[in-house]
Amino acid sequence: MPSLKRAAAAMRDADVRYALAGGFAAYAHGAAVSTHDVDFVVRPEDVRAALEALGEAGMTHLESPENWLEKACDGDHVIDLIHTPSGRPVDAELLGRTTEIPVGAVFMPVLHPTDLAIMRLLAFTETACDFSGFLHVCRALREQVDWARVAAETAGSPYAYAFLTLLARLNVIEGGVL
Repeated sequence: MPSLKRAAAAMRDADVRYALAGGFAAYAHGAAVSTHDVDFVVRPEDVRAALEALGEAGMTHLESPENWLEKACDGDHVIDLIHTPSGRPVDAELLGRTTEIPVGAVFMPVLHPTDLAIMRLLAFTETACDFSGFLHVCRALREQVDWARVAAETAGSPYAYAFLTLLARLNVIEGGVL
């Protein structure tokens, strides 16, 4: 959590628009605490400024083979700066739906649970479709998510459809959203 707070403060102080994403964002909304890397979303045009801010805070830029994110390292902790999740560039509209909430006693913009669900479901592929971890997140956040919007925005993904069907069959969500 200290790396998360340092990274958020560095970007805030550099006037970089960002939002907490991933497991720590889910935690901020009420899911179990994350043990994974720290994920932030930033607009593609803000990636360089975000990396500079993290560098000024003592973090190291890590080379990443992926073309949809950049990575920084704070000691043993990896900070992911996601700018184009599942081929969809982060934009002002997405960042405008965030909520400022405390994460480890530091207020920061956090992605809305609906956007977290959309982002995660669109990331499922034939080689990355382990539903178990995100199933627990969905159970914890189910009342905060607009499932009809999730279904509409992920309609092109058979993996998202399979996951939503699983949620409906487990009575986590109502089957009528599909």
